[in-house]
Amino acid sequence: MYSREINGEEYTFGVSGKLIMNVLVMYDRQTDSLWSQLLGEAVAGPLKGTQLEYVAAWQTTWADWKARHPDTLALRKGYSGNTDPYTSYYNSNDPGVIGETTSDDRLYIKEFVIGVEKNGEATAYPFSVLNDEPVVNDAIADSPVLVVFNAETGDGVVFERVVDAQTLTFEILNNFALQDSQTGSVWDGFTGAAVDGPLAGKQLTRVKSTRSFWFGWKDFYPETRVYGIDP
Repeated sequence: MYSREINGEEYTFGVSGKLIMNVLVMYDRQTDSLWSQLLGEAVAGPLKGTQLEYVAAWQTTWADWKARHPDTLALRKGYSGNTDPYTSYYNSNDPGVIGETTSDDRLYIKEFVIGVEKNGEATAYPFSVLNDEPVVNDAIADSPVLVVFNAETGDGVVFERVVDAQTLTFEILNNFALQDSQTGSVWDGFTGAAVDGPLAGKQLTRVKSTRSFWFGWKDFYPETRVYGIDP
């Protein structure tokens, strides 16, 4: 998710119908610039090189979201058509509409990953690994990060795990409550808020992450490290 405000002005976006390495390309109605959905960056047109501001979001089930935010208003499109074509697409090994740019068999072509890029280095966290290791203390480009994953909802979030210049190491307690080994504080694993202990009231900083098929992520980041496979 990205903010639509650029240099103090509000922009509106639509789907261009184009793809870059099988990833959706948007356009803005004010300048007709083209934007990569994965990069959040204008790739052609008057605003080429402009970066949209990342907004932290969750991709989860409606039941999970309602439980957390019972007063939520939702836009209901009213579509209730046949989903079988989508099931066939997800179950096939077809690498999108335009095929692969880079061949890489470290993962199944349609494995879901949580992709993170920091300071020029990229890491993919496969769902197959996160299913067994839902809390990951890792580092990307020497920056300590925390990955939290819920296998039931497919919800995954990434945080910086440095608070007040101290690097924290986390373990899961229950219901995605986490505890850091350094202070014993208890944290909400999906909001990143410390709810009990010496660090109560502190907030972990979200890191931009992308839920993607493997074939899409590795085409954009061919040098990506794969957590659980690469060192």
